[in-house]
Amino acid sequence: MVSFYITQITSIVYQLDLLPGSFGSEVQGRKMKVDMKSGRNFPWRTLYLILLGQVLSLLLALTTFFASLIAALGVDTPITQGSSSYLAAALIYGGILIYRRHKLLVSWYWYLLLSFLDVHGIFLFNKAYQFTSITSVTMLDCFALLWVIILSRVFIGTRYTICQFLGAAICVAGLALVILSDIGGGGDEGGSKPILGDFLVIAGTVFYALSNVGEEFCAKKRDRIELMAMIGVFGFLISVLEMYP
Repeated sequence: MVSFYITQITSIVYQLDLLPGSFGSEVQGRKMKVDMKSGRNFPWRTLYLILLGQVLSLLLALTTFFASLIAALGVDTPITQGSSSYLAAALIYGGILIYRRHKLLVSWYWYLLLSFLDVHGIFLFNKAYQFTSITSVTMLDCFALLWVIILSRVFIGTRYTICQFLGAAICVAGLALVILSDIGGGGDEGGSKPILGDFLVIAGTVFYALSNVGEEFCAKKRDRIELMAMIGVFGFLISVLEMYP
């Protein structure tokens, strides 16, 4: 259920143009500059952004902790862990979508593709906990930033500033040090196969980045309710099919 709330908050943030590098980031930036000069609504919007970010960070930390705990107990259920969030999204948002009774704004096969990417991104992350430490997984998760910048620039045409590129470069340099630390076998709790775990996380960030860029487009240019409902339906179906082949 924690994963469900993460997906819900993320879709709201996409729709509100609050994430750096989103479709409306340039327009939103100009609006915020005007608000700073006039003093109208700017503090409240900033506080709202900070609050959403902190709630999202807390939920992500909880999912990371429990996924690591489950792996430490020897339970191998990387896909099952995310299935309940898909079911919740399908039931709640699917009910709203049925009540509306309108045709899909995006073809179903695009939602199927996004769900496939999302499910397997979760699978790779949860699998990585069996081989490397929770610290490495949490830090290498930031590799998604690099892929999102590349994908959003290529497919969406999002423009970034030099400062944003510089910040991303610093993050990637730090992540490279994490991998080098695992190669050197630093720490007693690095996991049984830290290198394998690290590359599982990096592969997972690629799936997440592809999924997030597509979800951002659907949430902002189409309909957030439809996105949540269809991701929930297809995500749950894919999870069940792969749990019980």
